[in-house]
Amino acid sequence: MEKHNPRRKSTGKKYILHTIMFTSLFLLLFGNFIILTSAESNKDNLYQEIQDYSKQHDIKPINAKVDRVWKAIPGYNGLSVDIKASYEKMKKEGVFNTNKIVYKEISPNIHLDDLDPQPIYRGNPEKPMVTLLINVAWGNEYIPTILKTLNTHQVKATFFFDGSWVKKNPDLAKMISQEGHEIGNHAYSHPDLNQRSRIETIEEIKKTNDVIQTTLGIKPKWFAPPSGSFNQETINVAHELEMKTILWTVDTVDWKKPSPSEMVTRVASKIENGSMILMHPTQPVAEGLDSMISTIKAKGYQLGTVSDLMSEKRID
Repeated sequence: MEKHNPRRKSTGKKYILHTIMFTSLFLLLFGNFIILTSAESNKDNLYQEIQDYSKQHDIKPINAKVDRVWKAIPGYNGLSVDIKASYEKMKKEGVFNTNKIVYKEISPNIHLDDLDPQPIYRGNPEKPMVTLLINVAWGNEYIPTILKTLNTHQVKATFFFDGSWVKKNPDLAKMISQEGHEIGNHAYSHPDLNQRSRIETIEEIKKTNDVIQTTLGIKPKWFAPPSGSFNQETINVAHELEMKTILWTVDTVDWKKPSPSEMVTRVASKIENGSMILMHPTQPVAEGLDSMISTIKAKGYQLGTVSDLMSEKRID
């Protein structure tokens, strides 16, 4: 007869206990491995979805350039999906969602400042914005109405001041500036700069900058030659004075005193992305500006200052 061995019984119990512990530990670790592997797989899938979406929806930036017809044209930022930021917004749910895609703007390689001195007639043709250029050398009686309309529509324009006008009308100049509109230089005595010498051109532009800075504390960075008359020397002088020369894309021809409706129809038929619309403080503009702005907005364009339009920043 085999003798009872308590030690063997104890060893058997330990073996069973160890087996149970090992099995439990194995199941715990294996279960966690499965969960982690599954989570990692979901992450990889989500990350890959965002990467695939990025490849299809990235928009390349557009370099500033000198166009044969339109001369200097500003660049426009591109658009790229920020993959990491987009993933961070989606990882909690672990589901791809286009509404949570995060974009970042990509700057062009060539900027407006990189170009040789050239006149500017328009903004970038991909930017759905237009700007109002208001040249001021007369027409004081129409300015309050124009300002009221701009304020009603919450639109900021760029006013180009004749220097002698600022000298005579500092309060009106301050009123326009205090409304938040951009101020540019329109020479001092409304000269035909195509017929003026380099020295005379410097005097006209610099004298206007001085009176604007004295009156408003602003140094203009945009210059609009009176009557659109200029030559390359005009452009070069403005450039040397750290200014760029602004012309226009669409002319209201308001000085011919068209009916407001005729003027608005004409402008509406010609505007497109990047258009710069020339006008003056005249009766047609005072009476037709409200309709003009409403029509421009109805066509899907934003309105901004020259600086807004020349900016590479996207607005879509």
